[in-house]
Amino acid sequence: MAGLQQTNSEKILLSWVRQSTRNYPQVNVINFTSSWSDGLAFNALLHSHRPDLFDWNAVASQQSPVQRLDHAFNIARQHLGIEKLLDPEDVATACPDKKSILMYVTSLFQVLPQQVTMEAIREVEMLPRQSRVTREGHIQVHHQQRFTQEVSCFTFLLSSCCSEVAVSLPLKFNV
Repeated sequence: MAGLQQTNSEKILLSWVRQSTRNYPQVNVINFTSSWSDGLAFNALLHSHRPDLFDWNAVASQQSPVQRLDHAFNIARQHLGIEKLLDPEDVATACPDKKSILMYVTSLFQVLPQQVTMEAIREVEMLPRQSRVTREGHIQVHHQQRFTQEVSCFTFLLSSCCSEVAVSLPLKFNV
């Protein structure tokens, strides 16, 4: 069951990625595996926050997946200080390693702006998921309801003008 369920951190991270890459029609990130294999998502994520670093059209249209991945990893290393933790050849596969992608995207999340809207989080919750219709499905629904309650709690705390709580949260929500 662990493979079928997204953690709350993954949902927030996926929401941030989808929100950041929304203006790139070639990019549709729906997971932390196959959505990253062509290199477009990494480059779009970088370009959305730092468009001054490279020409998006040149990267998107003229390079192979391995070249695009290498480009993104080199840009992140040179300009953001993120070590090249992944090999492009290991990511340019039908199903790259989820934990490796999560680790790298989390590194980007730590150095790039972290604005996440409630709309983006709701959008991620509506994405189709693999699931089995069993007891696990009931558990998955329970976890989704709990996540929604937690997000509502965060929203309330952020809107209540309690600066101590808002400062302690690792990211900002736009409501």
